[in-house]
Amino acid sequence: MNIGITGATGQLGRLVVKKLKEKVSPDTIVALVRSPEKARDLGVEARKFDYTQPQELVNALNGIEYLLLISGSEIGQRAQQHSNVIEAAKKAGVRWMVYTSLLHADRSTLSLAGEHLETEAALRESGIPHTLLRNGWYTENYTGSIPGALAGGAFLGSAGDGKISSAARLDYAEAAVAVLTGENQKGKVYELAGDTAYTLTNLASEISKQTGKEIPYKNLPESEYAKVLKSVGLPEGIAEAIASWDVSASKGDLYDDDHQLSTLIGRRTTPMAQTVKDSLAKS
Repeated sequence: MNIGITGATGQLGRLVVKKLKEKVSPDTIVALVRSPEKARDLGVEARKFDYTQPQELVNALNGIEYLLLISGSEIGQRAQQHSNVIEAAKKAGVRWMVYTSLLHADRSTLSLAGEHLETEAALRESGIPHTLLRNGWYTENYTGSIPGALAGGAFLGSAGDGKISSAARLDYAEAAVAVLTGENQKGKVYELAGDTAYTLTNLASEISKQTGKEIPYKNLPESEYAKVLKSVGLPEGIAEAIASWDVSASKGDLYDDDHQLSTLIGRRTTPMAQTVKDSLAKS
């Protein structure tokens, strides 16, 4: 059984490969990446795999039986890129695909949902047996803003009092491995989120507690928050997207209380406070 992991040199992909090597022989894992030289430290076979090169994809998938398709990072291009991979997988005889989708993609107001739904539809139409990992937010999506909050004296956002059921990236990686190595997983749809929800006010309070600095949460209108993000160097489209995601959080799109993630990985998800601590240790 050969397992292919797309995006294996990305932040999630690296964790998946690391954890998968603890469960199966490294000889059965193939890292499918744009730059194989960047995958040398993974300790598994690496093959060139560019979502935008359909013909190359079929050859790269030769001998792959199970394929974890980690959603691409190029927002706006992903539906077509994922479709290229799915078509190539069909031609290459891949027997099962696992896809990292979005929490409650079928009813989410997040701008990201559309491309995930298109990919889910492409998987259904392909006829390849598949499993959907509808991943919630990574806590790191927010803790990455801690240095800026400390520098500016406040944590900024547009999420209001929206509850966020995030989990650490490692938790989602372990879930992917649990599914890839588990029994009777084909056809399942998992809504994956953290065990404990928090608001950005709670997050700011935790940052204050751990740093000894008073860092309040300042809620901004969507357009104003986007302006702030642009002012610190983010491209306009990305700034506007991030602000809109916070607004979706205010509507409950990042909240889930079903505990499917902790059930799948066999332990409680990583507390937000721990991810804050880890982030501060790295900064």
